[in-house]
Amino acid sequence: MCGIAGYLGYRKAYPIVINGLQRLEYRGYDSAGIVLMNDNKLTLHKTKGKVSDLKELVGQENIEANLALGHTRWATHGIPNDINSHPHVSNSGNLVIVHNGIIENYNTLKKELLARGYSFKSDTDTEVLINLIEEIKTKNNCKLEKAVQLALTNIFGAYAIAVFDISNPDEIVVARLGSPIAIGIGDNNSEFFVASDASPFIEYTKDAVYLDDEELAIIKIGEDIRVHKIKDNSIVEPNIQELQLNLEQIEKGGYDHFMLKEIHEQPNAILDTYRGRLLPEKGIIKMGSVDNNIAKFLNANRIIIVACGTSWHAGLVAEYLFEDLARIPVEVEYASEFRYRNPIINKGDIIIAISQSGETADTLAAIKLAKSQGAFVFGVCNVVGSSIARETDTGAYTHAGPEIGVASTKAFTTQITVLTLMALKLGNLKGEISNSQFHNYIQEMSLIPSKVEETLKVNNIVEEIAAIYKDAPNCLYLGRGYNFPVALEGALKLKEISYIHAEGYPAAEMKHGPIALIDESMPVVVIATKKGHYDKVVSNIQEIKSRKGKIIAVVTEGDTIVKDLADHIIEIPETLEAFTPLLATIPLQLLSYHIAVMRNCNVDQPRNLAKSVTVE
Repeated sequence: MCGIAGYLGYRKAYPIVINGLQRLEYRGYDSAGIVLMNDNKLTLHKTKGKVSDLKELVGQENIEANLALGHTRWATHGIPNDINSHPHVSNSGNLVIVHNGIIENYNTLKKELLARGYSFKSDTDTEVLINLIEEIKTKNNCKLEKAVQLALTNIFGAYAIAVFDISNPDEIVVARLGSPIAIGIGDNNSEFFVASDASPFIEYTKDAVYLDDEELAIIKIGEDIRVHKIKDNSIVEPNIQELQLNLEQIEKGGYDHFMLKEIHEQPNAILDTYRGRLLPEKGIIKMGSVDNNIAKFLNANRIIIVACGTSWHAGLVAEYLFEDLARIPVEVEYASEFRYRNPIINKGDIIIAISQSGETADTLAAIKLAKSQGAFVFGVCNVVGSSIARETDTGAYTHAGPEIGVASTKAFTTQITVLTLMALKLGNLKGEISNSQFHNYIQEMSLIPSKVEETLKVNNIVEEIAAIYKDAPNCLYLGRGYNFPVALEGALKLKEISYIHAEGYPAAEMKHGPIALIDESMPVVVIATKKGHYDKVVSNIQEIKSRKGKIIAVVTEGDTIVKDLADHIIEIPETLEAFTPLLATIPLQLLSYHIAVMRNCNVDQPRNLAKSVTVE
């Protein structure tokens, strides 16, 4: 949700920043802009649309610059248009800013600035902030860093900002509260990079600092980075991390879209996630973050899972896993609701927070609320060094690798992988799973990557089905037990990227309303694997068939009963019931992908959506 890319150094800034913005497109946006500083002259380009539109607008005009800030905007204050796009410049023309986040009290501040003679070209909260900084700088005759610090103590909301003064073009001030920001450091401080994540500068440096909330950094050519706390200006020792990303990981690798690439990466992503944790040859599951807190987990009265979107669906799968395998009561909460409903958190409760990016604003707020009430918080996320990784007491990374497509795929299956390992380990230690059962589970788990690989071979069949139903206005997804959350996730994927209205339901709930929608034009996707409540699902399929609904069934290889009832079947390998979500979700991802492509939708950057939702 919004993206920042900036450069200060000896190289040509324009190609670095433009390429950086293109790598941040996965975050979701509706307009883009860039400011270039050359020979004490500012050149500003802004446009509604994509980064490609921005490149066309800029052309070859004055791109000889060693300082540049770029931005992709996801509209919050003011409609998507050229004027509201970032960067924004102060009234004097001396200060420039890019900003991710929301300034909640911007309207009050704007009225105060208007009364002091300031004018505004845009409807944005960001233009208010840069003029507030200018007002403080002028009034106090202070340096930019001090003006930024003082201004930020007067605002409420979330932000990641980068600001510079044209009179001091070898320095950028960067600050963060609630929205992620990374600073790349070149050799001998000869150059600096600023970005929403490390992808825009991965080929230039491996050294990066991720600012924590309420921190402000000053980057200046030839000097060490300086970091201060915004509230009291106290000095913070910057934590310079070595990046683990590489350029190949964030490129398409021959696939038409990132989403398709990431769907096909799932066998390796799952393997990487359990590598070193699942040890079938030794008959154990080894997870340091669980082992080091084993008493808390074994004595837990309840697990509360907080998440949003696809991660919430992974949490629903985990509810079945922990209750079925470890017999620990579980509640799964939308993080956005949990933070506002005054939840009851008791001693002995464990909070598990799930997020792909590790930056989801609502999940972060839920974590802080839980910790303020004394809860033990365990994080599951994909991005090393992210806010959730830092805010939680402990946790586990999914090791899915970069996920660029906005619609999550491999994050879902790797989150389930981590949660499955945890449930199996606890179930065995609590005596709910016998040693022989545990052995069977971990042996079968070790085969999941190869079974996902086998499942991916249904791609051509799924593509044929997609061609038939690509123009359907609605679609139902049904599942029972472990596969109910998979039905929800399948429906979410379809609506996210193809813009077809889709709903997921427990199959037994069909008679309580959704059955009224079924007719000869309604495709119904049913997950009907042989494990679990198979006979009940078959009965549901018969009910759909009797109402002439079009049945697309995901079945276990060799199934003959559903084959005779369904209009289309998609076969997946047989596995244990607890592991069926890892396989059943694959054809649903492919179905959504192919329908979206056939409808000429932007698969990797669907409208109105953002990869990392860093505002409420």
